[in-house]
Amino acid sequence: MAQISLTFPDGNSRDYAAGVTPADVAAGISSSLAKKAISATVNGAHWDLQWPIEDNASIAIHTMADDAQALELIRHDCAHIMARAVQEIWPDVKVTIGPVIDNGWYYDFDRAEPFTPEDLGQIEAKMREIINRRDPVTTEIWERDRAVKFYEANNEPYKVELIEAIPGDEPLRMYWHGHWQDLCRGPHLQHTGQVPADAFKLMSVAGAYWRGDSNRAMLQRIYGVAFRNKNDLKAHLTMLEEAAKRDHRKLGREMNLFHMQEEAPGQVFWHPGGWTIYTTLQDYMRRKQRAGGYREINTPQVVDRKLWEASGHWEKYQHHMFIVEVDESRDGENDDASAKNRAETRINALKPMNCPCHVQVFNQGQKSYRDLPLRLAEFGSCARFEPSGALHGIMRVRGFTQDDAHIFCTEDQIQEECARFIDFLANVYEELGFPEFEIRFATRPEKRVGSDESWDYVEGALENAIKAVGRDYTLEPGDGAFYGPKLDFYLTDAIGRVWQCGTFQVDPNLPERLDANYTGEDGAKHRPFMLHRACLGSFERFIGILIENWEGKLPFWLAPRQVVVASIVSEADDYVQEVVSALTARGVRAEADIRNEKINYKVREHSVGKVPVILAIGRKEVEDRTVTLRRLGEKRTSVLSLDEVVESLAADAIAPDQR
Repeated sequence: MAQISLTFPDGNSRDYAAGVTPADVAAGISSSLAKKAISATVNGAHWDLQWPIEDNASIAIHTMADDAQALELIRHDCAHIMARAVQEIWPDVKVTIGPVIDNGWYYDFDRAEPFTPEDLGQIEAKMREIINRRDPVTTEIWERDRAVKFYEANNEPYKVELIEAIPGDEPLRMYWHGHWQDLCRGPHLQHTGQVPADAFKLMSVAGAYWRGDSNRAMLQRIYGVAFRNKNDLKAHLTMLEEAAKRDHRKLGREMNLFHMQEEAPGQVFWHPGGWTIYTTLQDYMRRKQRAGGYREINTPQVVDRKLWEASGHWEKYQHHMFIVEVDESRDGENDDASAKNRAETRINALKPMNCPCHVQVFNQGQKSYRDLPLRLAEFGSCARFEPSGALHGIMRVRGFTQDDAHIFCTEDQIQEECARFIDFLANVYEELGFPEFEIRFATRPEKRVGSDESWDYVEGALENAIKAVGRDYTLEPGDGAFYGPKLDFYLTDAIGRVWQCGTFQVDPNLPERLDANYTGEDGAKHRPFMLHRACLGSFERFIGILIENWEGKLPFWLAPRQVVVASIVSEADDYVQEVVSALTARGVRAEADIRNEKINYKVREHSVGKVPVILAIGRKEVEDRTVTLRRLGEKRTSVLSLDEVVESLAADAIAPDQR
């Protein structure tokens, strides 16, 4: 029998008979490893313990201590066990697919009756019963014809269709969890009892069209989450409860910040309070960028397709663009706008990004090496078509504004500009309440433009810049853009969620396509490098993140309503107005509440609206020219003189970059 060599993580190798399985390998190492083993990595691929190895390979045996592999298997097995449970309870239900997703899995079912919350509880109980049976998980390779006949005989039309859609004619892998069978690439655990029975939960049911086609059957999708132990599950469920309390859509309603409506899908109607947050944040970023050496510009919203064709976006990004056709022969007064003279029709697009327009600004007038680096910033309003199912409050929209900037520089300036931007971004994030962030460094993809020497230099410049500012990074090999490497910046919010906001991308391609150049020291024309950078990303999304991070209790300087001065008795109304005027004169956003309501009612209402400070004024406060101050979330109150409270709150209202 042919021999193969397997190399282990420590570098040692052993010879085995071809066809040896990872289970055999684990057993040959020790009986305890054989009991603990759940899967293997063979030549970088996740491998079932039952699969034979036919050629020389690297191998690593995994146990439940290996987080990534264990979670993948637990969640994948849960999907199969749930489908089995559903069919054991309701034999007429048809099964389709059940992939692993973040934190869990889902499985789509064809069932006439909708699943109810009670049904989910019944399914969970049946799943635990299956887990406790410790049924073996086995796998076989079948020819396609055999698999099709099997599913036709078992009245599973969706499985037949899946097989027909798989390209090629190679055999198929079949899995059994006990008596229940599914078409699956694997890998899986070795018996159902390896799934922790107390570490999963079914979460919800949603509708899903078969294969995402609205013309096909509407199926029912059950979502579940699973972890390695009950403590991890409990922590996840607690995080979800906390996230629900912080949901920016809920808080947006309670704080009267914005709304969305179907007449403008994916676009935001900002109310006065929400627009105050928006403009305050924008003013803050404008000051920061001006201090950072950026020059602010503004470019058109509607741009002829010729520019998008020249930049390459028309070919690769058109499906995300909103197209605007204009009959240039119309007089703009009397003609029917819906009637088009095709010979005179101009095709434009709402800009989905700002970079081609920034190159147009750079191209006006010949630039010299002395002008570089040139940092052009724009609060650029963009429009991108996102599928309606992907829209999510103000986090995922079709109309948004970015704190966008492009730096035109020489190759020698890339490292310094990168280091400068990392420090800039770190300072902004810290002042906005996000002291922790992660840098992910995406390097050259397989398909790319440019020479290896150029990629070596630019990737080295980014790596050296990260080290120069004393930051760590995670390498993401092959995830860079086709034109250059990039850094993505991920911040962590108050409940541990990670958000990708900032980015820094090196691009020699767009200046080439749009013929940007500068005069070098040698008097010849050279191409600049273009550095795409954003700190917040879109204002809409970042404001959503801010709202959820702070649970609506925004820092005082950023809060839309900073102070409510509330009367306790009507005799205090005049003094209330005086206090409001004094605060307003010092730049504090203050308003009066002199309604004929009890003070407890007013305090409760404004606390729900997340007003940071409530000043209560009754007869004694009028006589003493004081106020009673209550801060949001605190039961304790304090009595201050009018002058003291104005000075204190005026200081709190100053933005962090101006203190």
